[in-house]
Amino acid sequence: MNQTPVSMNFETHGTSQGTPWKAVAGRSRIALISASWHTEVVHQARDSAQAELQAQGVSAANIEHFAVPGAFEIPLLAKKLVQSGRFDAVIACALIVNGGIYRHEFVTSAVIDGLMRVQLDSEVPVFSAVLTPRDFHEHGDHVEFFRQHFVKKGVEVAHACLSALDQLAKVDALPQVKAA
Repeated sequence: MNQTPVSMNFETHGTSQGTPWKAVAGRSRIALISASWHTEVVHQARDSAQAELQAQGVSAANIEHFAVPGAFEIPLLAKKLVQSGRFDAVIACALIVNGGIYRHEFVTSAVIDGLMRVQLDSEVPVFSAVLTPRDFHEHGDHVEFFRQHFVKKGVEVAHACLSALDQLAKVDALPQVKAA
């Protein structure tokens, strides 16, 4: 089995048949939510996630895009999308910046906690490419650095999504054990 490093945080395990989640990719329906602030950066994650999902076998028709004004609005939309029953997973993309008043810490916690709550309450996986760089400055070099970083994060979140869907399908296929 070949191991292809994707990042320091995540590795895919390729086989001669491709990735182990190819079967689940062919039937998965995925919602991609992106915040409208800093779209020049955020859309890099959204677009690279879509491209990687498709490269792994998810049909373009099974990936839908949704936009919200900011990151704070993502958890509610994720909840509504999950409740619709139309999606097997939700991926959220946003950039939360430190505006110098520490509001970003509140927003970051609220968004991540909200996404986790949606996931645990619904049993539908929800993934985060919602990033909060410590020191983001809106000048050319910084924006370009984060544009490239978000491309990488989009690929990573697509892999995490498909890997988790694959593992959940395996758990769902396990025989039920009756309680004594």
